[in-house]
Amino acid sequence: MMTMTYRNILTETEDNIGIVKLNRPQVLNALNHELMSELVQALEDFDGNDNVRVIILTGSERAFAAGADITEMSDETTISIMLKDRFATWDKVRHITKPIIAAVSGYALGGGCELTMMCDIIIASETAQFGQPEINIGVIPGAGGTQRLTRVIGKHKAMEMILTGRPITAQEAYAMGLVNKIVPKELFLEEAKAVAKDIAKKSPVAVRLAKEAVLKTFDASINEGLQFERKNFYMLFSSEDQKEGMKAFLEKRPANFTGR
Repeated sequence: MMTMTYRNILTETEDNIGIVKLNRPQVLNALNHELMSELVQALEDFDGNDNVRVIILTGSERAFAAGADITEMSDETTISIMLKDRFATWDKVRHITKPIIAAVSGYALGGGCELTMMCDIIIASETAQFGQPEINIGVIPGAGGTQRLTRVIGKHKAMEMILTGRPITAQEAYAMGLVNKIVPKELFLEEAKAVAKDIAKKSPVAVRLAKEAVLKTFDASINEGLQFERKNFYMLFSSEDQKEGMKAFLEKRPANFTGR
């Protein structure tokens, strides 16, 4: 077994499986730019490793990822966040050619939920919670949530999740088709490994082309939707509600939104 070390993630290989574990436990694996850069590097390394046929992405038992790191964004403006183009890094996850299985336990909220939806299969612990709570801090999903969630669970359920910010349970997510399987929390990673081992037995070329073919069904219209979502996300950094929402979050108090 080979192990590599990063600052915000842990990686290892087991048989033909590459495993990436998000590792910022002090902030429930909040997704900052450094973590995402390391994640993409690890995914690309596994993608280019002929001995790895399937990749598992996971977090801790308590949290897959509780969202984006608000401390990085609270002082941004429309122009500053657009110029940084933080989601250019996220976009690279879409170009990984090998199957990615998300093994999810605990919180998968905001960017965490969006990251699971960028994976190809989702195995959930019975304690998993999925949600897009960005509306509670005065913004909207910015890493594909409005587009991917709607395509998976439909307009009305997606509207409810995104407009209320209410998370859903693993059981609700399964009923909506958002996750493939629910298992006891002690087994979520083991179940992901079992699925990965099954896929790893298949022809790597066939698996790659099958993944490409499935993903192609989304490409014709999703790019336009993602750009529209991103523009609206950037625009919200000119709003007073964004400043108030993120400030209130950091000060651990209720936000007072004014609609400006």
